Amino acid sequence: MILITGPLYSGKHHWAEVLQQQDPTLTRLCADVQEKARDCPDKESLTSLADTLATEFDLLLFTETGCGVVPVDPQERLAREQAGRLGILLAERADLVFELCCGIPKCRKGEWTS
Repeated sequence: MILITGPLYSGKHHWAEVLQQQDPTLTRLCADVQEKARDCPDKESLTSLADTLATEFDLLLFTETGCGVVPVDPQERLAREQAGRLGILLAERADLVFELCCGIPKCRKGEWTS
């Protein structure tokens, strides 16, 4: 599984398309996986979600939520924290992790050859 992370509008979708062109077997893509963490009340459910996502998809797009203004609403803060924890779990399971900034990919985990 390949995890692609970065802030909003950083080029994650485009990079996923580039990877799919290079490797046509990468057909199963899931975007905005950080949103799925909202429904996880505890660590066990987050771990289960990470396991499911890592086995069901080839490419996961994760929008970084750790920077910016901290939400005032407690539920929004919890959702952001759960998203961050999910990102950690997915990165642990990934073969490759790419971080994108301004459309430029940086391989953070694994060996990638273009």
